[in-house]
Amino acid sequence: MTLCMGASVSGLHGYNKAGGNETENKTVCVIGDSTFMHSGVTGLINIAYNQSNSTVIILDNSITGMTGHQQNPTTGYNIKGDPAGKVNLEALCHSIGINSVRVVDPYNLEECEKVVKEELAKNEPSVIISRRPCVLLKYVKPKKPLHVNTDKCRGCKRCMKFGCPAISFRDGHAVVDNTLCIGCGVCAGLCPFDAFEKEGE
Repeated sequence: MTLCMGASVSGLHGYNKAGGNETENKTVCVIGDSTFMHSGVTGLINIAYNQSNSTVIILDNSITGMTGHQQNPTTGYNIKGDPAGKVNLEALCHSIGINSVRVVDPYNLEECEKVVKEELAKNEPSVIISRRPCVLLKYVKPKKPLHVNTDKCRGCKRCMKFGCPAISFRDGHAVVDNTLCIGCGVCAGLCPFDAFEKEGE
């Protein structure tokens, strides 16, 4: 089970306190970096203080992605874009009593799965910071889009499972919309048949 958005951290804490062994080690919550700063950190303090066996995943995309790309206390800039104090998420989590804090790259799905399983198996509060800048930020340069080699694609649909908006399925094989693809390569890493290739290959 996954709980999302502003009340997710406190919601997970209450859910696991009420459910005990039936819910612990099976649930996580997900919250963005900006939402964590304005409403999630208090819930994490309660988790640490009450030693709730809960795993919190912070999606750190270096911006306030949901409501207009405003800066937030984790970015190092104020609302006008001028340099400002920057909150270190790892240090903040440690300072309130979370001993197990891990940082992962969301493009590395194998590592993410491994870390989530390891943290859920622990009998203590934990935080996973999934860190990758939002692809819409001006300084993030997309790579060349990928395409599907239809001779290699076997139609297994494994690439459809992680929800990329650039990938669809048509005529028995995957198709990439190159106006949406940013060339992250996650699909290529998932495909057991090496059907995803860079443009020009």
